[in-house]
Amino acid sequence: MQTITKYVMFLALLLSVQIIKAQDSIQDPLNKDKIESLQDVKERIKAEERAFLKAEVEAINLKLERGEITSDEAETLKMEAAKKRALNIENRLAIIDNKIALLKRNKSDYNHYDDVDNSKIGISIGGDEGSFGGFIINAKNKPKKFDKRTTDDLVFAIGFNNAIIEGESLNDSPYKFGGSGFVELGWAWKTRVLTNSNAVRIKYGFSFMWNKLNIKNNLYFNEVDGNVTLEEYPLNVNKSKFRTTNLVFPVHFEFGPSKKTERDTYYRYSTHKQFKFGIGGYGGFVLQSMQKLKYKEDGNKQKEKLKGYNTNNLMYGISTYIAWGNVGVYAKYDLSTIFKNQAVNQNNISLGLRFDMD
Repeated sequence: MQTITKYVMFLALLLSVQIIKAQDSIQDPLNKDKIESLQDVKERIKAEERAFLKAEVEAINLKLERGEITSDEAETLKMEAAKKRALNIENRLAIIDNKIALLKRNKSDYNHYDDVDNSKIGISIGGDEGSFGGFIINAKNKPKKFDKRTTDDLVFAIGFNNAIIEGESLNDSPYKFGGSGFVELGWAWKTRVLTNSNAVRIKYGFSFMWNKLNIKNNLYFNEVDGNVTLEEYPLNVNKSKFRTTNLVFPVHFEFGPSKKTERDTYYRYSTHKQFKFGIGGYGGFVLQSMQKLKYKEDGNKQKEKLKGYNTNNLMYGISTYIAWGNVGVYAKYDLSTIFKNQAVNQNNISLGLRFDMD
């Protein structure tokens, strides 16, 4: 009886082994796609770690060229970096292989381990992206450029606008200080000038700029044979505004301290929460000039938009800013006149706030 029991148990064990092998050989179609994706991930892991190693070696070579380390120290650091990346590949591929084994043993409805998608593959350990022990692969998981000398940012500025009229004081301006304003919106790049210092930067880009003059005392711009003069409107004007739309290309030299952050594979300068002073100029084109008039005629509200004044097609000027953190006080003055070939010249002047200082 004991002999029969032994044979039955052996047969049962043999059958269970055959069933397991059969399950391994018949893969769920959904799991098969995931396994193929994971096989691709293994190749991407190798390429990624090689890219990180290349960046580390370049950083070490740069330190050697600058005399910050000796040749022996450089060789030691390169060997340590190569060893670290080799171990990273070994560990990360082992995690992938374990994941593949799980998928081979289980059906696609085994939800506890169904965490593979097309955008991120794997298990992340740690809060920061890129700091992981698993195998997340995404576009951001790339080595940083060792020395990034150029940054870019959105430009937005807003404030008061007026005009300096030849032979007149700004206090006697025919334009309202409260209703006249400017808005600037664009994009700027900032490049470090010196190799080992961020004390001087050059800031350049493009902006759309809107300058508006709110005319007071029931006056409006009247053009006759190219001559533009302020004259009294025959009716009672509620609003009389003149606006130019411009495309300009500013260039500033920026000065001020910065904070340096150094890592093994990169370093950066930051001007966040630092004092900044910029001075420069701009040049560009006047895209449109338009005057808006609102008045009542026979008790009915009327609105007119008059375009095509004898404005300068080209505009240029000087500008400056003083900033702390990401906000700066911004001033600009048009060296080009608003209207061309006039008996009395008018030059636009603006003062406001600028937000692009990081």
